[in-house]
Amino acid sequence: MVRLEQFTTGVDTVVSRMRALDGAWPERDGVAVFNRVYLAVTQEVDRRLDGGYFRDRRGAIALDVRFAERYLAVAEEGPLPACWRPLFQLRRHPGVRPLQFALAGINAHIGHDLALAVVDTCRTLDCEPAILEDEFERVGDLLAALEEHIREDLMPGPDLLQLADPLTHLLGAWSLERAREAAWSAARALWALRHLPDVAEEFAHRLDAAVGFASRMLLTPLPH
Repeated sequence: MVRLEQFTTGVDTVVSRMRALDGAWPERDGVAVFNRVYLAVTQEVDRRLDGGYFRDRRGAIALDVRFAERYLAVAEEGPLPACWRPLFQLRRHPGVRPLQFALAGINAHIGHDLALAVVDTCRTLDCEPAILEDEFERVGDLLAALEEHIREDLMPGPDLLQLADPLTHLLGAWSLERAREAAWSAARALWALRHLPDVAEEFAHRLDAAVGFASRMLLTPLPH
């Protein structure tokens, strides 16, 4: 039996780990830009957990922790999956804008890590993905609201309209809603393939590569 307390502690722990990373990296570092965004998301999820936003608090905590652990394993100098490689390789490129860094990180984390985190959570709680669907959607709604603020805060102002034109075109090709839908479909597929480990591993590898390609496109350097 999994105890709720271990996940409650886990939320506090992942927040502390993200804060430590925030203090260790330069402000303009591309990974630091994403880390600040993700820290804000995790803190908001934590606040909503105490406010009764999630119907299944236990499931929401487990999913939040497993999801965060996927990112932290990479950020704390773990091996780089293909989906994260572009952000870490281009994190100091002067031609990449903060909004691009933020959305490339969101793309990697939602497009790849979220699907695997759902499977991790199902194994932890011994449940089917359908049991977590409501919590999945509610976390996604928080991300969507935050993404809107991210675009407003990090988008160049009217005085940089000439620069903003290619940036708007580039980022308009990516959709958080589509990434969420794809992540849920991938999670269900991986769960269905759990008794076929070789097939599941190949599926996850191809998912990783596809999400990495999208992240690389989001990080296309733009002219000054």
